[in-house]
Amino acid sequence: MNAKIKSAKTILVRCPNWVGDIVMATPVYDCLRENFPSARIFACIRKYARGIIEDGPWFDGIISCNDKDFHGFFRTVKEIGKIMPDVAVLLPNSTRSFLTAKTGGARFIFGYRRNTRKFFMSGGPEPIVTGGKIKPIPMIHYYLEICRHMGLSVSEVPKPRLYISSEMRKRGNRILRGYGVSRGDKLIGLNPGASFGSSKCWPPENFAKLSEIIQKEFDCKIILFAGPGEEKIARAIIEKSRAKIIDTSLDNIDLAHLKPLIDRCDLLITNDTGPRHYAVAFDVPVVVLMGPTDPRYTAANLEHTIVIREEISCAPCHKKTCPTDHRCMRDVTPERVLDAVGRLLK
Repeated sequence: MNAKIKSAKTILVRCPNWVGDIVMATPVYDCLRENFPSARIFACIRKYARGIIEDGPWFDGIISCNDKDFHGFFRTVKEIGKIMPDVAVLLPNSTRSFLTAKTGGARFIFGYRRNTRKFFMSGGPEPIVTGGKIKPIPMIHYYLEICRHMGLSVSEVPKPRLYISSEMRKRGNRILRGYGVSRGDKLIGLNPGASFGSSKCWPPENFAKLSEIIQKEFDCKIILFAGPGEEKIARAIIEKSRAKIIDTSLDNIDLAHLKPLIDRCDLLITNDTGPRHYAVAFDVPVVVLMGPTDPRYTAANLEHTIVIREEISCAPCHKKTCPTDHRCMRDVTPERVLDAVGRLLK
């Protein structure tokens, strides 16, 4: 362990911003707790995402991060200053995350040495660069490389984990009973949205057709998950499908309540977005429909996952909206997804 931090009593972890990245970073939280069993460890995370981590065993407290504007920046700095962190571990790559921790009084700051902040960090790795570009690696390993540079003991087989409190489990069961889901029902989840942008989304008519086929084929109940702003997608699927679909879009299921619902599923069919990683953390089989994103960023813990993607010349583009014909997603047929569903349910 780095000699500077061996006696650290208070540690701040600046969590990632995207839902999937927060889940893929959970092995870092495990690592810090295992290496600093007596330290006070605090998470700094966007307010909307705190429900993802608040039931876990990692943190002694959670600070809401709202550092995008002037007033929010200094409110966050003030909250960090109250805990007086000896060490800050930054999982985002931004200079803003460094300034928030530094202004908040963190003595030693570790994270990737990127952008302007690389000259001021206490330590951390540099990204692997090949051919002038940063090489994509699974995010779970990308984040853990920071721990290795801190000299910490790191698990050789890291796996994302999420936790559900007994109270949250009860709430989840009540929600499911309200939807008419019984204990013995086979339950398949659909996650057709993506906060990243429309380029990640499989067409609603395909989800609609697939729902009809799998309900007939597997005698199951289908539950559709839709976050804020995705109500239109949910409505389009339900209107186009003859399947009986449980629509959660009207109930504003937040990221905390989503955990027990996905954990209850026998299988999840999803675009390449946050709930995919919930499924991995809960060992729920998952079919991932991937278009514009590079599969190398998530190429870990795929034992119960089938990734379906088209090998086309313009993918991966990482654009939020498709400038052409969106064939990376449109060319994936419901029959192909059905085959993957059958293989996983066996």
